[in-house]
Amino acid sequence: MISMFSDLLEMSGEQPDPQRLLFLFAAADPTNKSAKREDKKGTIEPTMVVDKLPSEVPSFEALIKEADSINKKWDFVFIASLSGQNKQPPSSEDAEPFLDQMTDDVMTGKNIRRYVVFDRKENPIELLAS
Repeated sequence: MISMFSDLLEMSGEQPDPQRLLFLFAAADPTNKSAKREDKKGTIEPTMVVDKLPSEVPSFEALIKEADSINKKWDFVFIASLSGQNKQPPSSEDAEPFLDQMTDDVMTGKNIRRYVVFDRKENPIELLAS
């Protein structure tokens, strides 16, 4: 499990072909507010998506600042990477169907284990579908 956003940025730069990072920001709606932290249950709703080249994201703090300037109603960021071809990174248009798939995955709870997830404080999060 990736434990730091900087690890993810570093790994994206080590891939044979350039990468495009896909971000889905989501808000949590806990259903058992009194449960212990490690046993929280609830729903997650996507609030916004964006794709960026790794060079466009200097740090987690910069990502948070930009996201908050658009919409502060989010608790988690789901991250995936899309690989380019022939030494060319994928375009934003190439990323669009994958961002749609991320949105569907988060809304249905399917395949969410394939994403790296951080909370606002850069803590890695493991989410389980119920």
